[in-house]
Amino acid sequence: MLFSRLKMRFFKDFLLLIILELAVAKFALGEIPTTLDGPFDPVSIPLDDTFRGHAVDLPDSDERLKRTVHGFEPEQISVSLSSTHDSVSISWITGEFQIGDDIKPLDPKSVASVVHYGRVSFVLNKKAMGHSLIYSQLYPFEGLKNYTSGIIHHVKLTGLKPQTRYYYKCGDPYMAAMSKVLSFVTMPASGPQSYPGRIAIMGDLGLTYNSTSTVDHMKSNNPDLVLLVGDVSYANLYPTNGTGSDCYSCSFSDTPIHETYQPRWDYWGRYMQPLISRVPVMVVEGNHEIELQAGNLTFAAYSSRFAFPSRESKSASTMYYSFNAGGIHFLMLGSYAPYNKSDPQYKWLRRDLAKVDREETPWLVALWHAPWYSSYKPHYREAECMKVAMEEMLYKAGVDIVFNGHVHAYERSNRVYNYALDPCGPVYITVGDGGNREKMAIKHADEPGNCPDPSKSPDEFMGGFCAYNFTSGPAAGKFCWDRQPEYSAYRESSFGHGILEVKNETHALWTWHRNQDMYDEAGDQIYIVRQPDRCLVE
Repeated sequence: MLFSRLKMRFFKDFLLLIILELAVAKFALGEIPTTLDGPFDPVSIPLDDTFRGHAVDLPDSDERLKRTVHGFEPEQISVSLSSTHDSVSISWITGEFQIGDDIKPLDPKSVASVVHYGRVSFVLNKKAMGHSLIYSQLYPFEGLKNYTSGIIHHVKLTGLKPQTRYYYKCGDPYMAAMSKVLSFVTMPASGPQSYPGRIAIMGDLGLTYNSTSTVDHMKSNNPDLVLLVGDVSYANLYPTNGTGSDCYSCSFSDTPIHETYQPRWDYWGRYMQPLISRVPVMVVEGNHEIELQAGNLTFAAYSSRFAFPSRESKSASTMYYSFNAGGIHFLMLGSYAPYNKSDPQYKWLRRDLAKVDREETPWLVALWHAPWYSSYKPHYREAECMKVAMEEMLYKAGVDIVFNGHVHAYERSNRVYNYALDPCGPVYITVGDGGNREKMAIKHADEPGNCPDPSKSPDEFMGGFCAYNFTSGPAAGKFCWDRQPEYSAYRESSFGHGILEVKNETHALWTWHRNQDMYDEAGDQIYIVRQPDRCLVE
């Protein structure tokens, strides 16, 4: 029996080696597969035991996290897009946060929100003014420390030309508290032959040494746009005394409320500024942004620190919105905002899709946090109720690609709809492998003994139960498959990031990069091909 098991293990390892060698040979020959070659047989790459898959947070003593400005000089500067190419928002923070028992919020009106900008670095002949705010994270329990932020500024620049470099400095010129001159490049105008060069996509980033490796690898790819699919700073892995943990509920189970150490947000903003002050960043919320506080308030840091084109895209919420980047229409959907047919998000999505012109924006790409198609054990079928509510609408609208996070691993699907292979379904890609402090996802739900209890599948925050046993297909009558699902084309437990390069109306190159590889190596690569003549849009 032992010999038979060893022989079977050897045979599996040998087959895996053959698959990997064929993939490497294809890349070496420049033969990148396309979705037209699929559906592909499922491939599962086991965890590399030599790779450190357990991240350690950067300490607050790290120089990259420290406040280096003085007085009310700007810090944590970032650029974000509006719904169209001719507008961006510049965001920053002035003043110091406060944390403790006796805090006094800063007055947002005490510091002006001004951006000087122009197309020549030494001639910033345009001026824009915006608004400012502060937020607080408050706890009505003895011994828990309250927090109030520095002054957060958002200024919208309008009338911008496409694919043009603009120089800017931000701050309050009246108190000589301005940033140095920075720059960004606007997105291309919408059109079927007009696309950003490289779009970096990451999820569940956090602020660990592995996160810094992810960001360094990503920077080497010179992205034109950065998309974050939720779980940004992981401030809620810390109670208010700043003591962190890989598992909050395991270490701090007796706390009266799930605390969060808000200075980690400030550390994250400082660390990311060198990148996101020059490359636009767009964010959608994850479960680590919930951050419950007094009065049942949630998502205060997320909604305050970033600028969103919610109003421009006719959304009434920071939790879901849309924007164009060249010939791509992006849908940023909320896993943690109500999504049923009677809810505002569902109605907004239906209106937004009705306005999409596929002649102008041929590509339709959606992002949200919790995946619908993941074969890993953690969070398995957790977002089933959102899938039940919205999948048909997205399928009929002809969504091409979906990006998710939440599961701390990488997985790319075949084209799929309602758990069945479908040449007109989206390609679902999970990139929750940014490098955060929580453990990497390793176990698969289809492996013996790993199928979760269905009653524990619903998300705690959203509630509801929709994950019933499958009624058709190879897994009929079961809650989990007994082998890697046919919709799962490739899965691997490694930290990394992805780069999307849309080439034209029908072809987009997707490349996933592992942190343990050299900067120019590809862990997974495929051309995603649209078939508008075959897959008609309703």
